[in-house]
Amino acid sequence: MSISIQTINPFTEKQLNEYSLLSHDEAKDAVANANDCFEEWKLVPIAERAKLANKLADVIEENRESLIELMVSEMGKVQSQGEGEVSLCANICKYTAKMAEKELANEKRDYEGGEAIITYQPIGVILGIQPWNFPLYQVIRYSIVNLVAGNTTVMKHASNVFGMAEKIQSLYEQAGFPKYAYQSLLIDGKTASKLISHKAVKGVTFTGSDKTGKKVAKEAAKRSKKTVLELGSNDAYVVLDDADIKLAIETSVKGRIVNNGQTCVSAKRFIVTEKNYDKFKEGFTQAMSALKTGDPKADDTDIGPLARKDLQEKLHKQVTDSIEAGATALCGCEVPEGKGFFYPASILENVSPGMPAYDDELFGPVAALIKAKDDDDAMRIANDSRYGLGGGIFSTDEEKATELAIKHFDTGMVNINGFALSQPNLPFGGVKSSGYGREHGGFGLKEFVNIKSVMVAKNS
Repeated sequence: MSISIQTINPFTEKQLNEYSLLSHDEAKDAVANANDCFEEWKLVPIAERAKLANKLADVIEENRESLIELMVSEMGKVQSQGEGEVSLCANICKYTAKMAEKELANEKRDYEGGEAIITYQPIGVILGIQPWNFPLYQVIRYSIVNLVAGNTTVMKHASNVFGMAEKIQSLYEQAGFPKYAYQSLLIDGKTASKLISHKAVKGVTFTGSDKTGKKVAKEAAKRSKKTVLELGSNDAYVVLDDADIKLAIETSVKGRIVNNGQTCVSAKRFIVTEKNYDKFKEGFTQAMSALKTGDPKADDTDIGPLARKDLQEKLHKQVTDSIEAGATALCGCEVPEGKGFFYPASILENVSPGMPAYDDELFGPVAALIKAKDDDDAMRIANDSRYGLGGGIFSTDEEKATELAIKHFDTGMVNINGFALSQPNLPFGGVKSSGYGREHGGFGLKEFVNIKSVMVAKNS
């Protein structure tokens, strides 16, 4: 008996569609099909695979409107941000196609007694377990590089974006990728976990919470299978003594509310030195209070609904637990009445260790405002986190800020005097409990390949 899953529009709270989950046996059959496909796909020249990546970019652009509609209806993304996600995915495909032959080319090196060839060979079926917050990007990010590298992929998407899961498979098919090279499996987390042990699955890439990610890594490690993990963060944005406060406020607002605050690499903790604290606090509170929540399709909407009711409830509990522990609400921090899983732009002050707003990731438009004594104290607080995905520094001294970012900020990515999401040509990933491995910038092409040395003896 199959299990049904309903997708719900988080703005209207009405059902969108209903889907039947695959059984474990059906999922195993899909992996077997992917493995059979791999035996032929791995022999296709890299240049031919790259051509299909370029074709996928075209197909994504051609399906722009329907993709945006799915993002808006299934998880409440503000429509204008959906436009950006579609463009980013097309650019990732183009960049991958451009860099593939260079990144995966054989290398020759001499060794004592002969000449060696270093070659980058695909390893097989890669299982992807991806979240709902960037429902197109998260999937394209990992799948296109693995396919161009010669692997095949099976993907478990979040159940609230199963419409997007099916759409992505159709995009790959429209682009001309062989059947079973990419498959979206409508499965639950339990079935996905079981697939890790499938002998044909050679690697696992996961994006989500650090708690679940560590369980995935443990299951894979039992079987000596490589993983790439991106496990979220509570990114700190540091406002130093010499910061441009107006710029810091404008950028911090943008960085906190992007994607309705549901972004792993968004700005979450705002650490401001005592010198600028009051000025920043006043301007930041005014700017956050002025933001409009509403219909994600409306041009004047700043913040749409959270993706699910349970996410709204979890976020509010984190807020109330922080307040009970001594934090102060400067704005927002209340669940609004009416339809839709909304949460207002909110700021918590007097945030300290032991509170969810300090220690954990708040996946919604809630900012933690923290006062530091000086620049050194601000950097100390920024690094006082189990996470290490991204972060930011505001300073008019770019040379100083750059040195702090390179030598002292314990994260995988740092913004200076700005806020930017992932870029196709720059590595994306974190350290500490934010995970390991890198995607984008050519690095993702080599995460799941066999770096093989072939030594040819020269006998004279």
